[in-house]
Amino acid sequence: MRRREFILALGGAAAAWPHGVIAQLADRMRRIGVLIAFAENDPQGQAIIAALRRRLQELGWTEGRNVRIEYRFAGGNIERMRVYAAELVDLAPDVILVHSNPFLAALRQTNRVIPTVFAQVADPVGSGFVESMARPGGNITGFSNYESEIGGKWLDALKEIAPRVTRAAVLLHPETTANVAYLRAAEAAARSSGVTVTAAGVYDAAEIERAVTAFAAEPNGGLIVLPHPVTSVNRDLIAALAARHRLPAVWPFRFFIATNGGLVSYGIDVTDLFRRATVYVDRILRGTRPGELPVQLPTKFELVINLKTAKALGLEVPGTLLARADEVIE
Repeated sequence: MRRREFILALGGAAAAWPHGVIAQLADRMRRIGVLIAFAENDPQGQAIIAALRRRLQELGWTEGRNVRIEYRFAGGNIERMRVYAAELVDLAPDVILVHSNPFLAALRQTNRVIPTVFAQVADPVGSGFVESMARPGGNITGFSNYESEIGGKWLDALKEIAPRVTRAAVLLHPETTANVAYLRAAEAAARSSGVTVTAAGVYDAAEIERAVTAFAAEPNGGLIVLPHPVTSVNRDLIAALAARHRLPAVWPFRFFIATNGGLVSYGIDVTDLFRRATVYVDRILRGTRPGELPVQLPTKFELVINLKTAKALGLEVPGTLLARADEVIE
C-alpha cells in the first residue's frame, strides 16, 4: 500500500472513532496544516498567522508543547498550491486550515478525509466544496467571505463615490466560480445604474497590466477588484495602475487599500475571519467532526474610504457616503 493510500485509510478509520476516544488524544502533540495563498512575507499573510497563533494560545494550544503547525505559503501561484496541498496531505496532519478558493480546490483534489477548515472561501456550495451551509457533510467546513449579491454592492459603491463612471472593468479570475457569480451580480446591478460592465479575466501581473491599460484608453471608467489570490498578491500593481490612469477603484478588503492608496473598500475583516476559523480548528482537535459544524457567513462588513486618493482623482465624496463609512483614511 502506498503512503498516501495508507494515510487516507487511517484517516477514514479515525473519522469513525467515538468522540470520547478522539478527545482522549487531545493531550498528545497534535499537528495542524496551514495553507495560505499569500506570500510568506506579505503583511496580510503575517497578520493572519499572528491571529491564528494568538487564538490557538487562548484556546490552550501552544506551538512546541502540544501542537505543531506546518505552514505553506503559495504567493498566489496556482501550481504551487497544488504542490503544497499534496505535500501537506502526505504529512497527515490532524486538521488542515486552508485559505482561498483555489487552494481549497487544490486540496480537495488530493484529500477527502483529513478534517479541513476553510477561511475566506466564497460560494462553497456552488463551488462544490460542501453539500450545504447548514450541513456541510464530509470532511470540510469553514467560514465563507461573500455571497454573490455583493458584486452589485461593489458596483453601487463605485457609482456613488464616482458618479461620472459609465464603464466598469471587473478584474476577476475567470475560472473561479465565485468570481463569475460576483460578475453576474454586478452586471445585473448595472442595468439600472447606467454603467456598462466589462469582464477583465486575469491570471497574472502581466495580464492585469494589459487589461487595465487597454480599458483606460476610453474615458469615464472605473475598476471593481474581485477577491482572489491573483488580485491579492498584485494589489499594489493594481493600485498603481489605477492611480496612473486616474481610475476610481472599489476593493473587497481594507488591507487592499490601507497602504497602497486605493480609493474605497467594502468587505469583511479577513483577520477576524481567521480568528473565528481557529475556533473550528480547536473543536475538531477536541473531537468534533467537521461535517457537524455549519459553514458560517460574515457577521460584519466595513466601508473604508481614502480621502487622499479621492482628492487626487478630483472626486467629492458625498456626505451620505462618509457618514456610512466605518473608517476614513486621510
